[in-house]
Amino acid sequence: MACKRLLEYRFAIETTEGLMLSNDILRSVRYILKANNTDLARILALGNVDATLEQIAIWLRKEEEEGFQRCPDIVLSSFLNGLIYEKRGKDEAAPALTAERRINNNIVLKKLRIAFSLKTDDILAILTGQLFRVSMPEITAMMRAPDHKNFRECGDQFMRYFLRGLAAREHAAK
Repeated sequence: MACKRLLEYRFAIETTEGLMLSNDILRSVRYILKANNTDLARILALGNVDATLEQIAIWLRKEEEEGFQRCPDIVLSSFLNGLIYEKRGKDEAAPALTAERRINNNIVLKKLRIAFSLKTDDILAILTGQLFRVSMPEITAMMRAPDHKNFRECGDQFMRYFLRGLAAREHAAK
């Protein structure tokens, strides 16, 4: 019975692709930054997306709320690019970051790692602080190219613990 409930819960929190919703990630990053919708609009503008405050409010709604609308992957990718520019500055000599049309947890993890200047040791410490067991080789495998033989897909559970741990780390630092 408990196993059946667990399976129902896991099915309910995953999308059809088995990835966290872009909306969930956007809400989590907003919480990590302690940002408001105006801040999100500014970061989106850095990523070359013009979004109204009303549209951002719709993307921040939960699935069960009235008027929920899924945040497009390209918007989340552009937001994360804008976050990189916000946190690290824009290097005019380097080519502009491109927004991916399809985004997955591995891409989100890589972009957050860049934006918050995290090393693999930092990611391991964040997850260990959340009592999530993971090894250093597992983390580096998630950072590899998808066609690499040692590539590992970043799962939803890993991403949730990482986002929760990153929030705890950022809030403790301020």
